[in-house]
This record gives sequence, structure tokens and C-alpha cells, in this order.
Amino acid sequence: MKKLVIPALIGVILIGGVYARRKYFQVKAKPLNHKEASVAELAVNELKDGDLIFQTSTSKQSKAIQLATKSKYSHCGIIYRENNSFYVFEAIQPVKRTPLVEWIARGKNGEYVVKRLIERDHYLTSEVLGEMKVIGDGFAGKDYDPEFDWSDDRIYCSELIWKIYKRATGLEIGYLQNLSEFDLSSEVVKNKLKERYGDEIPKDEKVISPGVMFDSELLEVVRSN
Repeated sequence: MKKLVIPALIGVILIGGVYARRKYFQVKAKPLNHKEASVAELAVNELKDGDLIFQTSTSKQSKAIQLATKSKYSHCGIIYRENNSFYVFEAIQPVKRTPLVEWIARGKNGEYVVKRLIERDHYLTSEVLGEMKVIGDGFAGKDYDPEFDWSDDRIYCSELIWKIYKRATGLEIGYLQNLSEFDLSSEVVKNKLKERYGDEIPKDEKVISPGVMFDSELLEVVRSN
């Protein structure tokens, strides 16, 4: 009798375990909502490693950046693919990788524009893309640079992707400007500069803005919403 009971109990346990496992994974594997599904479809069908993505940030400094640079775009990053998933390599606090869906959702109204090198396949070989990622790894974990200094000690969003592209491909996406070339006349910008620098504003500091990168003649629009 005991010999029959033990196998029966084991069978019940195993069947229960399989059922519990199925039930657990059914709960975890939630269907994508409409926005997530749209982003997933976009990623699979249209995006490529090395694409640049732009958005209007909802950060406190975004309005000042928009006014100073005369552009609606105040944040940007590089798109990479890893194991059939896409993420954005970006300079926030700290420099890190962010899943594409999360990155898009964080922007104003979930709006974004994806741009790509016009001669992408010529420049972004697998070797170059590998070098871009190695260069990016050197910045990963570094603090965001609120003072827009041109050193590598800390780094801001457009500086990150400009330097990665420049060092891996030799291309300059957009052009460097002095801080003095921006429109510093609005009170919003003045207050932000005062907050960052006090009375010693480094107007000769080299800066690369998201807006100038967005307008680069080397890029073309792949997707926007």
C-alpha cells in the first residue's frame, strides 16, 4: 500500500508544480498595451543600431535649453539592439542604458523623432558599432554634467552621442558652439545660468546642443510621431 501512495503523492506534487508554474508565467506574460506594442513594432521593423532619438524632456532645465537653442528638442540618445530588444544609451544621472519604451514614455507627450546617418551602411559597419559601444562603456556610470563642461569627467546628453560618433567614425554630428552663441536673453535662461554658474558664466565654453545635432545635414528622419 505504501509503495502505491508515495508515487501517487509525487505525481500530485509534480502536476501541481507544473500547474503553478503555468499559472505564474501566464500572470507574468502580460500582453503589451497599445503604446508598447506600437513601439515594439517600430523597433522590429524600422530601427537600426546607431540611430539617434530625440525628444522634448520634461526635466526642470528643458525649457531653458529650448529657449537658448531655439529648438523643441532638449534630450537625445543612441539606440542599440541587444537580444531582440532595443534600448537608448543616454546621459542622465548617471549615464546608462534605458529600455526604448521607457525612454519614449518619459518624454513630453511620449513624442519622439528617430534620425539616422544618410550613409549609415557605409559608416556603421559591425566593427564600428562595436567600437561605439566600447567607447560608450567608458562613459557608463558617469555623472550627468549640469554645467555643460567639455571634459569627459561628467557628460550631458548631446555631448555623449557627439563624442561617441566622432571618436568611432570621425563624423561630427552637428557643430560645436560657444555658450555665448546661444540666446541667453530670457529670464528662464538667465535664472538657470545664475543657478549653475553664479556670476562667472563660461561664455567661451564649447557646447553641442540637441537642436544642432537634430538639424545636422548628415541625418535623415526614420520615424516620428
